[in-house]
Amino acid sequence: MSKEFFIILSGTCAVLGFLSIIASIYIWVRVKFPLVDAETPSVISVAVSARAERSAIFVGLWAPSFFALAGFLRAVANG
Repeated sequence: MSKEFFIILSGTCAVLGFLSIIASIYIWVRVKFPLVDAETPSVISVAVSARAERSAIFVGLWAPSFFALAGFLRAVANG
């Protein structure tokens, strides 16, 4: 494979890392500030909130993997 292919793939992984951070923040903000204002939280809404926070953490943990992969691919491209 050519050097340009690895450089493009490296850039793609870096962009995916930043998108992972943005998506994680978006999920977390949607949980903390819901569009519907409930006076008293129900058990279901608390469970959904907890699951969404875990999803935000999970998506946020993708970022280091993408950045590491981007660095590796850049090193491969540079020889």
